Amino acid sequence: MARTRTRARTRTRFAALAAAVALTALTGCGAADMTTQASPYADAKSSRTVTLSVQSWVGAQANVAVAQYLLEQELGYRVDTVQIDEIPAWDALSQGRVDAILEDWGHPEQEKRYIDDKGTIKRGGDLGVTGHIGWFVPTYFAKEHPDVTDWKNLNKYADTFRTAESGGKGQLLDGSPSYITNDKALVKNLDLDYQVVFAGSEAAQITQIKQFAKEKKPFLTYWYNPQWLFEKVPMTEVKLPAYKEGCDADPKKVACAYPHTPLQKFLNARFADGGGDAAAFLKKFRWTTEMQNDVALMIAEQKLSPREAARKWVESNEATWRTWLPS
Repeated sequence: MARTRTRARTRTRFAALAAAVALTALTGCGAADMTTQASPYADAKSSRTVTLSVQSWVGAQANVAVAQYLLEQELGYRVDTVQIDEIPAWDALSQGRVDAILEDWGHPEQEKRYIDDKGTIKRGGDLGVTGHIGWFVPTYFAKEHPDVTDWKNLNKYADTFRTAESGGKGQLLDGSPSYITNDKALVKNLDLDYQVVFAGSEAAQITQIKQFAKEKKPFLTYWYNPQWLFEKVPMTEVKLPAYKEGCDADPKKVACAYPHTPLQKFLNARFADGGGDAAAFLKKFRWTTEMQNDVALMIAEQKLSPREAARKWVESNEATWRTWLPS
């Protein structure tokens, strides 16, 4: 989830967990890489088909898994899922190569271009989940060194967080290089003696964090809510300079924390107006952070297929999902 989890620039995120989060398991026909290829099921007029964009982080996969299951089982749709990085997903959505994005962390430039100016995309409403990126240390380390939770003290711990990959500096562990984050700018602008090191993907980052925790080693990592891993590895946020509206407007000058972002859904405009029950259902799809984490945990940690995780959640939460169905 390129993935930007900030209001000024915008959720892409497989070593030990690759099998658990493999995108090919998201649909019976498999999830294709649609960065340049169109799905034959997107924008299909007068047919009960729908194509959902799925980002590579497991929370987004949880959304799609549940939506797909209910669209197929309750509404009788044929559902295709496609993997696209965050920014290209907006292009695909505008062109009708996909019908919906179910979890967006804020892309104001794309919103202006495709919603305000071109009118090719429409807002699909809140997902019901609030996202937040931050820097985190393991809670076991924060309890022993409580001052580490203030960014002003991070240089004091640079040697403690140093690794073979961080080049003599403290390591700030990030996920995929395709994520669009503020971390390199923050390190520079806050004059921190740290090096951003990329794990490669969300799953690889999780593997590294779990290994650190198993050995009770200190670490500093870019991480985010909602995310099921907090249940397995308790982490405490490092307080960066307070976020204020516009403080991250210039990517090179940003020196503030990440915002708290209500996650949004977006639909292709033609699909939003003419997508029938599927469009109506996706507009009403809204759940909680805890619900998303329940499904994500089943996929990533319990190693259920996304479809099986969705089925289990649906069987236990009928009172919630019944409200999403068209009248």
